[in-house]
Amino acid sequence: VQLQASGGGLVQAGGSLKLSCAASRGTFSSVVMGWFRQAPGKEREFVAAISRSGGSTWYTDSVKGRFTISRDNAKNTIDLQMNTLKPEDTAVYYCAASTSLGVYYARAYDSWGQGTLVTVSS
Repeated sequence: VQLQASGGGLVQAGGSLKLSCAASRGTFSSVVMGWFRQAPGKEREFVAAISRSGGSTWYTDSVKGRFTISRDNAKNTIDLQMNTLKPEDTAVYYCAASTSLGVYYARAYDSWGQGTLVTVSS
């Protein structure tokens, strides 16, 4: 699966952004999809994931209630709606695809998009 992320940008604290990730060259509905982020000087961290059917979702605690992950298997896309953004959400966001079950761990993901920068100003 090849992935292309988009939608990043500059937003003020409290604002919203929606990231999108388009997949190609693969069976999209057979992979778990996730979002990770990496802030300057920090390791890449898990943000959210969604099951193959879209029926299950997982979030890191710091974004629960603010971010929503969704997928459209007909369009081979996933979205990450980010609301009430905080300066600490500033990072490069990556979408990723996994054929395994370890949704929280970067090593479980086989394919990665190129990343899109989200900057939240205070």
